[in-house]
Amino acid sequence: MVRLIRDSWAKAEPYLPEVTQFFYGMLFTLAPATRDFFPINMEVQRNRMVRALVHVVQMVDQPDDLVPFLRQLGRDHRKFGVIPKHYEAIGTALLAAMRSQLGPDWTPDVERAWAEAFTIIARQMQEAAAADTNPPNWSAMVAEHRRLSWDLAMVRIEPDEPIPFHAGQYLSVEVPQRPRLWRYLSPANAPRPDGSLEFHVRAVDGGWVSRAIVSHTQKGDIWRFGPPLGRLSVDRESDRDVLLVAGGTGVAPMQSLLDELAQWGENPKVRLFYGGRTREDLYALEGLRLLASCNPWLTVTPVIESGPGVAGCEMGTLPDVVTKHGAWPGRDVLVSGSPAMIRATVSRMLVAGTALDQIRYDPFTID
Repeated sequence: MVRLIRDSWAKAEPYLPEVTQFFYGMLFTLAPATRDFFPINMEVQRNRMVRALVHVVQMVDQPDDLVPFLRQLGRDHRKFGVIPKHYEAIGTALLAAMRSQLGPDWTPDVERAWAEAFTIIARQMQEAAAADTNPPNWSAMVAEHRRLSWDLAMVRIEPDEPIPFHAGQYLSVEVPQRPRLWRYLSPANAPRPDGSLEFHVRAVDGGWVSRAIVSHTQKGDIWRFGPPLGRLSVDRESDRDVLLVAGGTGVAPMQSLLDELAQWGENPKVRLFYGGRTREDLYALEGLRLLASCNPWLTVTPVIESGPGVAGCEMGTLPDVVTKHGAWPGRDVLVSGSPAMIRATVSRMLVAGTALDQIRYDPFTID
């Protein structure tokens, strides 16, 4: 089944714009209400949903990774008001879009493979959504917005009611400046008694949401959040030490985990490699070093690619520096950063001899 799916997708991928256009046209015809799930300007959405659907379908032979992710995704999609008939329309539209481009290559066996894979996916998502007793989304008010640099901002929000997240998780966020353009952000703190959350957001090129948050967020804005997602965590009861690898604002979930660990006197030994292109990218370094000075279980190593360094830093890319120290046997490894940074780091660590089951990261590439 997976071979048929991957082979047929390889033939259709060069025609992704046509597949995408057909998919949305069919979806909005079959289920007009789904149009409200997407931004007014569909150009912003582009090929995002189709790529995500295909990526998930191609993972159908990796149940240990796929099932937990699908169940989280099913809970997350409750924020849109997705109901079972919408899944049916999405599946029908996806298969029809593929058929429209593959022509004679869309054989009965290929169609059966795609249909079976999508059925597995939809069932997992629907079961998780039906079992979730939490609200489908939460509202929160911006209590503070502060520019940390020209392209980086700290935003502190206060939800109407506490969001039940765990340290290291992330949330989908909708801001008033970009309605229906949901994006994932990681709190940089562990759960607090007052329920407040702190986010660190960098404006990226072409980032409609990130640039709006950095430049236009105001105190009093109302943000909307989907349910918590993600599997980054530290097991304090384990006898395994921990390696954290964070690039740029990917340090936020690591800060959340460290914030939680700092509540305890004894913890596994934690080594954090925190990297950026230049010293200016390591905006959280001083706070992390202060935390390490008070907690002997924590060691923080800054990593800088170019330009002037800082005391105790190592020069190079994160994959180079981390693997220079070996394969890290016996450690739980957590990686967070841009999709490219995660791919490069995980790939290099596997080549260096780190076992795949040691490494955890969250799939931010999937929307």
